[in-house]
Amino acid sequence: MTMRDRVAVVTGAGSGIGRAVALGLAQAGWRLVLAGRRGEALERVAAALPGPSLCVPTDVSDPRAVEALFATVGERFGRLDLLFNNAGIFTPAATVDEIAVEDWLASVNVNLTGTFLCTRAAFGMMRRQEPRGGRIINNGSIAAYAPRPMSAPYSATKHAITGLTRATALDGRPFDIACGQIDVGNAETEMTQSFGQGARQADGSIRPEPYMEAAHVAEAVVYMAGLPLSANVLFMTVMATNMPFVGRG
Repeated sequence: MTMRDRVAVVTGAGSGIGRAVALGLAQAGWRLVLAGRRGEALERVAAALPGPSLCVPTDVSDPRAVEALFATVGERFGRLDLLFNNAGIFTPAATVDEIAVEDWLASVNVNLTGTFLCTRAAFGMMRRQEPRGGRIINNGSIAAYAPRPMSAPYSATKHAITGLTRATALDGRPFDIACGQIDVGNAETEMTQSFGQGARQADGSIRPEPYMEAAHVAEAVVYMAGLPLSANVLFMTVMATNMPFVGRG
């Protein structure tokens, strides 16, 4: 199978890292299915891609919407070779005792349950299609093991993604399904644009932090996606070189 025969689903494709990865995969020759909550944003991304793509507005926290997304992929292309689980949200910064329950649930529903629902549907397609197999790449975060202050919902869900990645990689072995994770630090997107003005540090101070371009995340994902299924990048960290991470805290 050539690269131009391969089909990729990107969730959260309407902005930020999802948009950058969609562009990178399209430039590498993948056929793209763009999923996200905002149809207009997906259409704008599709218009910027070098080849045709399919836009499917999807709330990944809704099981029926996810089922419909992958049913559409099957009807349109007959197979799936790559899922990039990227959809995610931040909730307002707060200490654990001041986190609104609805914010906790929203974070779990999108960041964790949404990733599980998409993984579940993609895995089922990949194990039953011919040729069998495929790859799932989860967008994790360095926050999983080095959280920022007042970020328990985001950090907890990203920590859980790491467990889901390992379990999916193990379950996928008999079916030629590879699963890996990319942990990103300070890619410049709409969600992180405030970090340039100041980000909360472990000592309580607020300091500006350096960024890297989201295109560099896309380059890393394209590399991971392009490997044969006999090889897998289980975990990769890509980050702004000078951000306070290794010495965080």
